[in-house]
Order: sequence, then C-alpha cells, then structure tokens
Amino acid sequence: MPLALLALAIGAFGIGTTEFVIMGLLPEVAADFGVTVPTAGLLVTGYALGVVAGAPVMTVLGTKVSRKRMLMLLMGLFIAGNLLSAAAPVFGVMLTGRIVASLAHGAFFGIGSVVAAGLVAPEKRAGAIALMFTGLTVANVVGVPLGTFIGQNAGWRTTFVVVAGLGVLGLLGVARLVPDMPKPEGVRLRHELAAFQNAQVLLAMAMTVLGFGGVFAAVTYVAPMMTEVAGFAGSSVTWLLVLFGLGMVAGNLIGGRFADRALMPMLYVSLGGLTLVLALFTVTAHHKVAAALTLALIGALGFATVPPLQKRVLDHAHGAPTLASAVNIGAFNLGNALAAWLGGLVIAAGLGYTAPNWVGALLAGSALLLAFLSAALQRRDEARGAHGARVPQEAQEPRPAAPEPVHL
Repeated sequence: MPLALLALAIGAFGIGTTEFVIMGLLPEVAADFGVTVPTAGLLVTGYALGVVAGAPVMTVLGTKVSRKRMLMLLMGLFIAGNLLSAAAPVFGVMLTGRIVASLAHGAFFGIGSVVAAGLVAPEKRAGAIALMFTGLTVANVVGVPLGTFIGQNAGWRTTFVVVAGLGVLGLLGVARLVPDMPKPEGVRLRHELAAFQNAQVLLAMAMTVLGFGGVFAAVTYVAPMMTEVAGFAGSSVTWLLVLFGLGMVAGNLIGGRFADRALMPMLYVSLGGLTLVLALFTVTAHHKVAAALTLALIGALGFATVPPLQKRVLDHAHGAPTLASAVNIGAFNLGNALAAWLGGLVIAAGLGYTAPNWVGALLAGSALLLAFLSAALQRRDEARGAHGARVPQEAQEPRPAAPEPVHL
C-alpha cells in the first residue's frame, strides 16, 4: 500500500478524534463556560449539523479543483476550527469552532475514498479504502480515550490543540505524499441529485439517521451517566470510552463481513439488538460492571449497522455514489444531532441522566420498522418486475412510450 494512504489515515484519525472526544469532556467544558451539561451537548449537535450541511456542499465544491488541493483545503478548515475551539473565550465561539471543523468531515471521507481507490490496482481498492477508514476506527479506541485523559488532566483546551496538531500532520502528509490528481470531469449536479429520487435510497438514509441516532442519544451523555448514576470516578471515563471504541471496531468488522452475505437480516439483528440493549441501559447504568458491558454492546450493535446501511445506499444510488456516500455520512451526523438534542431535552426536563437511553431505544426501534418497510417495498417491486416479465410479448397491446416509472 502506498504511503499516501497513511496521510489519509492520519487525517481520518484526527477527524474521528475531534468528533467523539467532546463526549468525554462535556462536564469539564460545561463547568468552564458556566453552562449546563445539556447546553454543552449543543457542541455535539452543532458539529453533527455542520457535517450534514458541509458534506454535500464541500463535495460539490471539490469538483472545481484537484482532489489533492481539496483535501489540503479541508484539512486547513479542520485545523482552523479546532484552534478556534481551543482558544474560545465564550461558549458561542467554541460552538462556532466546532462547526468550522465539521465542514471538513463528510467531504474528506467522500473525496478521500476516491483518492485512496485511485492509488492502487483495481483488485486492491477495497483494502485501500478500508485502510483510510482505519484511522477513524482507531480514533475511537486510542484518540478519544487519550484526548479525554489529556482534557481531564491538562485541560480540555489542550486536547483541541493536540487534535489541531494531528490535522497539521495530516495536511503535511497529503501535501508531500498524495500525488496530484486532475479534477473530476463531466460531473453534473442534476445527474448526481437524480439518485435521491429512489425511495430505497431515502429509506436507507432515514434508517441511518434513526439507527445511529439511537447510539448517540446514550453516548453523548455517557460521562455524566457513568459518574453520576453508575458511580464511576471521572478518571474511569477514559477506559470506558476504550470499551465503547473496541465495541465499535468489533461491530464494524462483523457488519462488514455479513453485509455482502445477508444485508437485510444483518440490519434486523443489529437494529433489533440495539433497541433492546438501549432500553436495558436504563437499568444496567446503575451497576458498574453491567454498565460497562452494555456500553461495549451499544458500540458493537450500533456500528454493525454502518456497513450494511452504507452499502444499501450505494447499491441503490445508481450513477451518483460519491455524493450519495457523502450525504449518507451527513445522515449519520444528522442522527447524532437529533439524538444529542433530544437527550438534552429529557435531561433538562428532570428525567435523569438515564432518560436519553429511552430516547435512543425509540429511535433505533423506528429504524427497525423502516427496515421492514424497505424490505417489503423491495419485495413488491421485485414481484411486479417478475410478473411483468411473464407477460407474453404478443399479448401486450402496442402503446406510446411512457416515461420510466418512479419506484416507491
């Protein structure tokens, strides 16, 4: 594998770290700015909404310049946003910094995947893309717990300075190691958007929003939940996040292994299991060992949905895989934003730090219902197609050509 993939993986590592590390630092940030924990949760919501808006916009803008230059510009945005967060004198400025950093997120993974695939032979493309995404996975096992540890011992601002430093390494790596690639030609926005007329694409993205939103409803407020409810010391949040990250890695591998074999059954199992485990978390959160094991299961079941949902979007987004992939990354973060906001609402209403788990269970359960609906619609369309294929040609009355039907 070429060294250029290492530069992309470093960028992915930094992006993954800055997205998730805030969850372990919410109490410290809230205390420093004199705001409530639910208000500090807006830093999760703001970042997620920035990814939602930035993913398609930055991906489209990326068609105007070379991919290498666009990747460098995205890492520049990432660095600027994290430095602004680190130096923020008031909460509003930090929120702005989080949004600036988030604009790089979706497009970096969308464009970076294309670059990674173009660096190797066709038979090695999947491995190259996976290697880049390894940076995001490792961030949840190493970067997030380490960033939480640094923030709790040296101040949360130091964490964001360190993350900005990772961005500098990624930028220098892209500048030095990634070869120049011409800007993409023949890209038409109208053609790219046509893929979103497919109901299966929209249903898959809705499952992404609700399913992964279920994970974030619980995990956004994991620090106060583990310390105030389970009784862990604040220093324990670091290794608890390691457990969550290991669960994510395992779930991602399992989901990827079975997505090609039995995609919809994999979604039924992962979303059904996630719904059940999130509901149980309201009980297990009161016991240390059970809470830790449940947190790992949430990570595993939540990320087991990622490969099949991403694959389902790409399978049905004919002719627009890059934009659809970037938008689906935005859908994950839309779920994050929705869940963090709803979780903050139930905490602010006085229902306690375990209440977001019920919100997560309802979101994941809704995604499961959509999975059943999606499968039913697909069976209906396949049955119609098979029925039409059995109609003899001579029995068909000649009629004027009609426009291609829209499948619902």
